[in-house]
Amino acid sequence: MKTISALQKVRSEYKPKLPKALRDGANVEAKRGKPSGAAGDEDKIQELFPNLFGQPVMEFSNAGGKKSAQAINVGVILSGGQAPGGHNVIAGIFDGLKSINSDSKLYGFKGGPSGLTDGKYIEITAELLNEYRNTGGFDIIGSGRTKLEKSEQFEKAKTVCEGLGISALIVIGGDDSNTNACLLAEYYKEKNVPIQVVGCPKTIDGDLKNDLIETSFGFDTACKVYSELIGNISRDANSARKYWHFIRLMGRSASHITLECALQTQPNLALIGEEVAEKEQTLSEVVDQIVEVVLARSAKGMDFGVVLVPEGLIEFIPEIKKLIRELNDLMAREEHSLGYLDGDAEKLKFIKSKLSGEISSVYASLPEQIQMQLAKDRDPHGNVQVSLIETEKLLIAMVQKKLKSFKAAGTYKGKFTVQNHFLGYEGRCAQPSNFDADYCYSLGFTAAALIGAGASGYMASVRNLVKPADEWICGGVPLTLMMNIERRHGENKPVIRKALVDLEGKPFKRLLADRAKLAVETAYLYPGPIQYFGPHELCDRITETLLLEKT
Repeated sequence: MKTISALQKVRSEYKPKLPKALRDGANVEAKRGKPSGAAGDEDKIQELFPNLFGQPVMEFSNAGGKKSAQAINVGVILSGGQAPGGHNVIAGIFDGLKSINSDSKLYGFKGGPSGLTDGKYIEITAELLNEYRNTGGFDIIGSGRTKLEKSEQFEKAKTVCEGLGISALIVIGGDDSNTNACLLAEYYKEKNVPIQVVGCPKTIDGDLKNDLIETSFGFDTACKVYSELIGNISRDANSARKYWHFIRLMGRSASHITLECALQTQPNLALIGEEVAEKEQTLSEVVDQIVEVVLARSAKGMDFGVVLVPEGLIEFIPEIKKLIRELNDLMAREEHSLGYLDGDAEKLKFIKSKLSGEISSVYASLPEQIQMQLAKDRDPHGNVQVSLIETEKLLIAMVQKKLKSFKAAGTYKGKFTVQNHFLGYEGRCAQPSNFDADYCYSLGFTAAALIGAGASGYMASVRNLVKPADEWICGGVPLTLMMNIERRHGENKPVIRKALVDLEGKPFKRLLADRAKLAVETAYLYPGPIQYFGPHELCDRITETLLLEKT
């Protein structure tokens, strides 16, 4: 017998809200706009996606009411890292398909994209789905990081879909997963294979967004979970008054999580990778920024504080970014040779000998532990696994070294005792907030509507999110509209462009305006846990980022 918590039981009864356009079902009218372009490298994107390029943005309305339609068999894939709300996306897809025709079927491919190519699946039934509505995690079918990019994979997927009578696939994932969805959609269009492909925007990192994708699902919940923990740590810091807490937060390629958590908790310093890159700060200058705050607080008798560090900070430091770029190319080029070397010392010596002079010096200046972390196995996209680099420990060591020199010179008399933290997996499978529960359900319903409208090569879009759910606008964004060309694994490849923190945007400017005051004052905010029941301002609160960007 399955046992569930009291909260799970009550949350299973929550009824997610839907936009007005979807209130009568997913068989809706689609308004199509003008032909679209690309986020960059337009000629190259058009050349690579001749069958999909130029599709119009779609917006749904329920004008005309419900119409009869044929049953549709659809397959769904969870791809990449987990994010709160994935189960509600699947619930929205299921309910949306059933609203089109009650005989429609939804199949879930197990373990991510590999489940599609290997034919590992389950049929998602109402009984099964009811156990997962409004819950965190991806455990209904699991996820995976297999890349769908080769024609052999596309053909295997086609065979599996034909066997199940599947005429549409929905990929729930981030920028890389949806790029692969675009490749799959293009291949099927070119080969006249009658299988539609639609994507849904998922990543807690918050870097899959643009004018038509206002936020990726899971960002809201994850930031609230992290902010609760940061608030708890901050209160402990203010109580004990003897520790500096360095807290590294998820966000490999952008600092959205760190910025949002800083706005929610008001730490003494929040480092933003995009700002570091814009100012072309060296690692030493970043350390000096932290030391300045430590000295200022110590002068006021406060030898404690809180520093937030984005996971991908090291990649934003220009000298380190150049190093990582050269390492990515080197490791791809010399993968065979490195495989024959024994021990870390031999590998490090080989790498240093192959790097260019200036970059080799930068690499050699880093602690050996960091050198090895930079040279570890690559991620599925051939890049440095930034999450393995303990940037907060590197910063702590360098701050300690600098403060030691000040103490020796008699210019610093305080104490610098440190606790380090990494907040990552704590937020990826959390019970979704009311916002994410509603948003994810609407995304899934919208994906079903896109399938019903015959769309392929689109991403589900739900926007106007600062308004009540009834006023949300739903439709589809062509995947090619979000794409450009980037260097991946030593090659130029089409990818959906990541959205970095906008240094001219309202969220960052709010942080900047308060930075000097927060550095020397103890003005921590304690947002507490996610609230599901109670006043609207607590239960349906959206992120500070979204509120500032859209109002």
